[in-house]
Parts: sequence; structure tokens; C-alpha cells
Amino acid sequence: MEHMDKLVELSYALDTFYFLISGAFVMWMAAGFAMLEAGLVRAKNTTEILTKNVALFAIACTMYMLVGYNFMYPVEAVNSVWPGMGFLLGEEHTASAVLNSKGETYYSKMADFFFQVVFVATAMSIVSGAVAERMKLWAFLAFSVVMTGFIYPIQGYWKWGAGFLDQLGFLDFAGSGVVHLCGATAALAGVLLLGARQGKYGPNGEIHPIPGCNMPLATLGMFILWMGWFGFNGGSELKISDIGEANAVAMVFVNTNAAAAGGVISALLTAHILFGKADLSMSLNGALAGLVAITAEPLTPTPFLACIIGVIAGILVVFSIIGLDKLKIDDPVGAISVHGVVGVWGLLAVCISNPDATMVAQLTGIATIFSFVFVTSIITWYVIKLVMGIRVTEEEEYQGVDYSECGMEAYPEFTNSGK
Repeated sequence: MEHMDKLVELSYALDTFYFLISGAFVMWMAAGFAMLEAGLVRAKNTTEILTKNVALFAIACTMYMLVGYNFMYPVEAVNSVWPGMGFLLGEEHTASAVLNSKGETYYSKMADFFFQVVFVATAMSIVSGAVAERMKLWAFLAFSVVMTGFIYPIQGYWKWGAGFLDQLGFLDFAGSGVVHLCGATAALAGVLLLGARQGKYGPNGEIHPIPGCNMPLATLGMFILWMGWFGFNGGSELKISDIGEANAVAMVFVNTNAAAAGGVISALLTAHILFGKADLSMSLNGALAGLVAITAEPLTPTPFLACIIGVIAGILVVFSIIGLDKLKIDDPVGAISVHGVVGVWGLLAVCISNPDATMVAQLTGIATIFSFVFVTSIITWYVIKLVMGIRVTEEEEYQGVDYSECGMEAYPEFTNSGK
């Protein structure tokens, strides 16, 4: 009996440690989003972009601790649609409870919270890139409070908290829908109310590209995200302490990497065919598209199929970015295409390799997440617009957001030149 208890303790410690390390990898993705966005916008707006990314992470962690985690994982849900209200995190598992579970409770509750909270920040980071260069900082942060505390956790409960989407058979391994489609939909709602950046579109429908200021920084951001995605998808296996689970985690890593590589290659080739030259920004988004697509099901495909899923994602993201531009939907970093359009593809691609998936369930999940997040987000954005406005002034947009909005008023030597 003592030997068995020791084995349970060791497995619990190993799975908890793996969960925490995976969460730390996903947390590092916040740096990836910050670098990617900073590199793909104009230099005059870099400080504001970085401020948003730091602040949204802090807000996500706080709101998810206060209310979001209990919305998403209620102790006792009211029903399969409404989880009920709860606050803070509750008690940790006791040693006796873990031992008495005979291995059924195999990781710390606090480790679960930590792993889940960094996913919330990821969803909000998607919004940051899409509304870059013309949104008020405080309006964005006000939306972050609602998004991370209420919108994201409620739709997350419907799948990962054993709500009605889970009961319908909707499959989403690590969040192509729950995280990426959710973030992209909230971003789309904000962009539609916000409008395009000045000078992006001409009076006759012509498109004026606005290049990023620092492509090495954007490339660094992409590689940080690629690395962080191993924690994002690998950690979502939830366990590593036996042979079957260890093999499953290894397969998830391999498939995640294969899909990203396929996305880079296809986006690079597609852009070359369309534009007559290689396009770095499209290649970066191709990698991210492959990663988003495989996130819905990184375990059941073969590595070759994972690569093909990434290849299709890379092609899709190029055409989606071009298409949204033609519709005058201005997304400076391509976030809506990468996380939204490709997120839908990833959810549909689950049916290719997972025999438990059905097209009806996947389409129901896609429609539900999009509808709920879009309606709640556009209402939230509109209320914020009425209360404080969501767009900076024309002068601020032309010159770059004043550093004083980011707390730099005490340091006049760092005042933005506006060039």
C-alpha cells in the first residue's frame, strides 16, 4: 500500500510539474505576440502596442482569478448553458484526497488554473493586434476586463467545462475554437466599429500597404510563438506520467511542428505566385496559421497529415488577408485571418483524422462560438464607444499615440517625435 501511495504521489508531482512548465511556455507566448505586433506596426506606435500587451496579460490573470475560472469550471453548474457565478479559486487538493483517488486526481488544482489563465491572455492578445494603431488604450483595457472575465470563460465552459457543446460531441483539443476563433471574433467586432487606419484605403477602393517597422522583431515574435505552442498543445494532453500519455505528448509535439512548417512553405509559395516575390509577413502568418489549424486536433493525425493541414492553412491565410483587405477590414497583423478563418479550418479538419468527430457537431460549435462572442463583443465595444470612445484622435493617429497615455509623462526626453 505504501508503495502504491508513493507511486500516486510521484505521478501527481510529475503531471503537475509538466502542467506548470507547459503553462510557462504558453505565458512566454505573450512575449511572442508583443514582439510580432510591435514589428508589424509603425515605429511611432510601438510603445502603445507593448503597453497593451503587458496590461492585458495582467488584467487577464486578475479577472480569470476573480470570476473567469469559476465561470469556465464551476464546482456545480446550474445547467449546460449557464455555469452560474463563483469567485476566486477555492481550496487545493489535499494529500489524502489525491491518495484516495487512486490516481484519478493527477494534477494540482492551482496548476490547472495557471495553465488555463495563460490561454485567456492568448485569446485577448489576438484582439490587440487587430485593433492596433488606432484604438484608445483605456478602451482596449476596458474591453479586456469583460472579455477575460466573462465572454471567454462562458463559451469556454460550453466545451471544456463539460457544457452543452461538449455534450453534443464538439471536439476542440487545445482551442482552435475556444481560444483562437473566440479571440478573432472579438477582434472582428472591434475592427468593424473602429474602422480602418488613416490612409489605408483610398477613395476609389485602392489599398495602400502600411509596412511594419521591424521585421526582425516580428520574426522573433513568430519563433517565440512557435516554441510556446508546444506548451499550448502539448500541455493540453494534461498528463505525461505513463507510457501511453508520454507517447501522445510526443506525437502532439511532432504534429504541431509539422503543421507550422507546412504553413510556412505554402504561404511562401502562395505569396510568390500571387505577388511575384517572397513575402516575409505572409510567411510568418503561414507558420501561425499552421499552428492554429493543428490546435483543434494535434494527436490523431499522422505527421504527414498534420503537415498537409498546415499547408492548407498557409494557403488559406494568404487569401484571407487579401480578401479582408478588399473588404476594407483593416487588420494590421492579420490576426482575424490567422486565428479566425484558419481556426474554422482547424475545427473542420478534426473530422479528417478523428473518428469521433462529426461535421454537424463541429459546425454547431463554430456557429455557437462565433455568434455568442460576436454579439457580446460588439455590444461591449459599442457601450465603451458611447462611454469613452474607442478611437484616438486624428492627430494622435497621425503622430503616434502620445507616450503620456502610457505613463511616460515624467520623462520628457522620451517624448514621441511623431515622425
